[in-house]
Amino acid sequence: MSDQVYGPERAERLVELLRSFAARIGELDDAAILAAGPELLKRIGDIRSELFHYEVRCTYDTPELAEHRRIVDEARRDGDFTNSNDEDDESWRDRNK
Repeated sequence: MSDQVYGPERAERLVELLRSFAARIGELDDAAILAAGPELLKRIGDIRSELFHYEVRCTYDTPELAEHRRIVDEARRDGDFTNSNDEDDESWRDRNK
């Protein structure tokens, strides 16, 4: 199950991966950035893969979430929960008082 949910720790690692990539690009001058092509391509591949997992896992419904969503959707379909009978607005109160 942990593979199906993208937790906060993994999200933080993704943020750090993106920040370190940006920092690495910032460290390189014009000539060095072109020479660092293989390194940057590898990092881009790692980032791309992790971003894909983030997108897929963040939208994944765990069985519990899917069941909760089903219950709410079913309740919404089943009818109106408001009381349209004005006379019965305070039926729980004692009318003799």
